[in-house]
Amino acid sequence: MNKSGVPTVTQFVLLGFPGPWKMQIILFSMILFIYILTLTGNMTIICAVKWDSRLHTPMYMLLANFSFLEIWYVTCTVPNMLVNFFSKTKTISFSFCFIQFYFFFSLGTTECFFLCVMAYDRYLAICHPLHYSSIMTGQLCAILVSLCWLIGFLGYPIPIFLISQLPFCGPNIIDHFLCDVDPLMSLSCAPAPIIGHIFHTMSSIIIILTMLYILGSYILVLRAVLQVPSSAGQQKAFSTCGSHLVVVSLFYGTIMVMYVSPSSGNSVAVHKIITLIYSIVTPVLNPLIYSLRNRDMKFALRQVLCGMRITQTS
Repeated sequence: MNKSGVPTVTQFVLLGFPGPWKMQIILFSMILFIYILTLTGNMTIICAVKWDSRLHTPMYMLLANFSFLEIWYVTCTVPNMLVNFFSKTKTISFSFCFIQFYFFFSLGTTECFFLCVMAYDRYLAICHPLHYSSIMTGQLCAILVSLCWLIGFLGYPIPIFLISQLPFCGPNIIDHFLCDVDPLMSLSCAPAPIIGHIFHTMSSIIIILTMLYILGSYILVLRAVLQVPSSAGQQKAFSTCGSHLVVVSLFYGTIMVMYVSPSSGNSVAVHKIITLIYSIVTPVLNPLIYSLRNRDMKFALRQVLCGMRITQTS
């Protein structure tokens, strides 16, 4: 209880995906498989960039950092989700819930800025190839990566702290598989629309501005590609940019539904599916889209895999 004698919530119940036991097993197996695939794919990219000296360039350093980000992005939610499939209580402590809340949003924001930096890198490489090496230096790359992490993790501490200070006196059941802003705000005993508006306004500004920047960068890239006389070069660039835009569209389309138009009237089940897409599906697609379509990266990955096999046989 607090000082006024009103009981306070010390833990929450994450309902996750309630349903028949067979359905629980199928969902658990699918999510576990995707999680292992995400970890394996992104860790392999990091190892390839680290061990192959030819990949010690800004583009691949950005990709390695992006893979590192994706590993933590899925890890802040998926392990707890998997444990809850077999948990009878499905509880999460008050502190851990808000820690997960903070890291989930901070890592998601960092991803938005990383996608911007990667789009800027592709813009420089295709639209200004002669000046690329002089502009995108190792030092600038390190600065941009640091800014992505710094801005991503400094954006939400105050709003999330304010939400954590709201009175939570029951109920404590969250019909979701993670601690998100709307389910938590709905459990507060005292309505706080101003804090909710501040949070959603911040999220909307970050999402919309970074999305517009990425789209603008790719529009300039596609315009430059159309001026390339070689049809083979055009096809290669269109294929690469198109695959990148598919992942960006999937990620931004889902987070816009959740945080730019949160009152869109979608059911809880739809919200869970949307959250699954941008928090679990896109991280497993990113290594495939950004790496396996690249000749140098495919060669480096083969070297890493072959090295692992040699080590195992010896």
